[in-house]
Amino acid sequence: MSAADDARTEPHVRNELLQRLPGLRDEELPFHDHEPIKEYLMREVARSNRAAAPRRSRRPLLFSMGVVAAACAVAVTFTLNGADGGEPAKAARPDPAAVQLLDRVALAAASLPKPSVRSGQFMYTKTVGHSTTLSEIPGGGGRMEAFPSDQSAERWLSVDGSAGVTTRTATGSETRPPDVGPPTLNSPTYRFLETLPTDPDQLLKVIYEDTRKQHGADSGSTTGPDQQAFVAIGDLLRSVEAPPGLSAALYRAAARIPGVVLIPESKDAAGRTGVAVARVHNTERTEWIFDKQSLRLLGSREVALEDSDWGKAGTVLTSVAVVGRGVTDRPEQLPTP
Repeated sequence: MSAADDARTEPHVRNELLQRLPGLRDEELPFHDHEPIKEYLMREVARSNRAAAPRRSRRPLLFSMGVVAAACAVAVTFTLNGADGGEPAKAARPDPAAVQLLDRVALAAASLPKPSVRSGQFMYTKTVGHSTTLSEIPGGGGRMEAFPSDQSAERWLSVDGSAGVTTRTATGSETRPPDVGPPTLNSPTYRFLETLPTDPDQLLKVIYEDTRKQHGADSGSTTGPDQQAFVAIGDLLRSVEAPPGLSAALYRAAARIPGVVLIPESKDAAGRTGVAVARVHNTERTEWIFDKQSLRLLGSREVALEDSDWGKAGTVLTSVAVVGRGVTDRPEQLPTP
């Protein structure tokens, strides 16, 4: 039995570990239902005890009072990690508070029952939201104007890829035939997702390699591998329901990406308020929003941090909320409630 397992099952070990976290009390934790955070901290303390001396000397993994306070003082953490619109340092480690939240989200995702799906069925996702489009003002001397574009849609993705994907928007329905090549992270099927590794480190390596191929030297992209990986994970989680084990691994993989921070409060395109993790790149902040109670993913959005043609600082440039998911037998059929 591992030390982490001992911490969960032996009361005297639990008490000893908690005593080593000075100042940490239930009422000080920033969210409700604090047990997963305690478990996370105890696992990390136990892991640091088992680590080799050279590793501890390079980066000691000790949740001292200062570190725990930094993780719990959400507003302070947020201010120090890009609330002013600055690009996080390239070597910046993930925010401890964001790591804790993503660990809790992963635990919640892993506890969900695995969908019962058959080849030939469809994964259904319904989203509402908008994105911002720039258009040149006629006779405006090259000046640009930003206006919202509706991104609300219903999507039926073939479980095994044999029937492609059907998308229904306000303008009608369109069916894209099956891809000629094998599925990818950018164009997945549920069966493909079932084959991905659920070890967070291995999965993150796969994601970095995949985004590197998509954003090669000839693509002209200046986003950078960390932001590309963060966006790829967010798109995948939002666009299709993944197996619970993989969803948990995706959240834990995201917790390893430099520059990931916690946002204490954010609102999705459906008007629902939640807590978010985010990453700042250039003058925009990409957020994933979660329900504060269930920790279910509500949606994502991109926020402008400086005035530009796209809008004033604070303008929500893109916002998409997930409002429905399920399994159907055919395209354009709604899942059973």
